[in-house]
Amino acid sequence: MLAKRIIPCLDIKDGATVKGINFLGLKNVGDPVELGRKYAAEGADELVYLDISATLEGRKTFAQLVERIAEQIDIPFTVGGGIASVEDAGNLLKAGADKVTVNSAAVRDPSLIDGIASKYGTQFVVVAIDAACVDGTWRVTTHGGSRVTDRELYTWAAEAQRRGAGEILFTSMDHDGTKNGYPCDVYARLSDQLSIPVIASGGAGTAEHIAQVLTAGKADAALAASIFHYNEIPIPILKEYLAQQKIPIRPLA
Repeated sequence: MLAKRIIPCLDIKDGATVKGINFLGLKNVGDPVELGRKYAAEGADELVYLDISATLEGRKTFAQLVERIAEQIDIPFTVGGGIASVEDAGNLLKAGADKVTVNSAAVRDPSLIDGIASKYGTQFVVVAIDAACVDGTWRVTTHGGSRVTDRELYTWAAEAQRRGAGEILFTSMDHDGTKNGYPCDVYARLSDQLSIPVIASGGAGTAEHIAQVLTAGKADAALAASIFHYNEIPIPILKEYLAQQKIPIRPLA
């Protein structure tokens, strides 16, 4: 069995790592490169950097940051946030990113997935899906969960895979930020349906929650932000716990 991955997520605004709720009340929580190096040293398997600066200047700053990250961090990292064209993706891959993630833009124009995958390969494309349960059906949402679409989670995930997604990063908007755990049945169904890896995001409050989504939820990786940024669950402690639960992980260096 392939090792399960632990992935810290860093939101970036104007070159700094920030943390808030729905991008409001943002606080600077550290230098992105230094935090990334810290997480890599602690045993993180990968990193995700999301640009939440919408301006053109923000894009330029982010591309320069990606170059710095590539120079100084020796574990794979994915970048995303506002990627709306093959050119956008290409600029970040050329700057040194290992993968890119697309979300709302792919919902608006699914051919974006085909375009990036055909030019750079499926292994470079992560499709992020935010969804909420509406009247018993998991509906895909955009704009941080504020807009519900007519797309259904499992159908959209299957289409994303068919179009060339190499991984699916799924966040339940009903669980995100609650720290009450993941909807493991939903992750298990996604993992059974797809042949590509599924990354779980949103809902982790304890090491037990992460263990549950990696076992009962059949997720291939767990992504989190606050629990790592505020040292609520240090990566070495988390990995030690997962190893004790007989969950296959990459050992600490």
